[in-house]
Amino acid sequence: MKDRFVLIPNGRKIIGVVLSFFVLFTCAYLSFSIQIVKDVIISSNDDVYSAYYHGNTQKKRATIMFNVYWGNEYIDSILEILKKNNIKTTFFIGGIWAEKYPDVLRKIVDDGHEIGSHGYSHKDHSKLNYEENIKEMRKAEEIIKSITNREITLFAPPSGYISEEMFKACEYLGYKTIMWSNDTVDWRDKNAKLIYKRAIKNASGGELILMHPTEKTVEALQEVINRYHNNGFRLTTVGENLS
Repeated sequence: MKDRFVLIPNGRKIIGVVLSFFVLFTCAYLSFSIQIVKDVIISSNDDVYSAYYHGNTQKKRATIMFNVYWGNEYIDSILEILKKNNIKTTFFIGGIWAEKYPDVLRKIVDDGHEIGSHGYSHKDHSKLNYEENIKEMRKAEEIIKSITNREITLFAPPSGYISEEMFKACEYLGYKTIMWSNDTVDWRDKNAKLIYKRAIKNASGGELILMHPTEKTVEALQEVINRYHNNGFRLTTVGENLS
């Protein structure tokens, strides 16, 4: 009887520990799952809209993508590095930039890179209504298509600002909304080492690495490419990365 009396409380303790672990694990899992849902979905009534923050996470691919809205001083250097490494990637082009530098845009296309839209005038699309979103997106598409003869299927919202009205406009125009997993913030922080560090942080399959055509980006780019290649990643376009 004494032995049984001792074993019963111990068993309860073990069961309590197991149940506590199960509860904590379940809560952590649900919290993680909910965070993923919050990151990629905006919903209203029965409508659900999503953005891509990663490509296909099951394949060891990554994309170094460029949002282009100002300047042309560093585009050639970026193209040279990409060509030297046999990399095709995606450039999201602002409509005003395309109007100003059509020959540079043609060169990007001639080098075999994928073209997406970055809107016309870099507005905050979360503050635009449905019609204003359509107007901004369609104007950029018309300009880019007139220069490149390429259809637009990808849209990168300026500054990452999104809204239900923006998603509705993208759905109407047949665009996929592209965000990022790693933001180098190279437009603000002019530090090649910091850009490199942010670009390679927690690298995993399907990374979408956001860059811009800046001087320090050019300095960091080859090292970023080396790091991904040396770790077995294939660097490719956004479109292929999503597949």
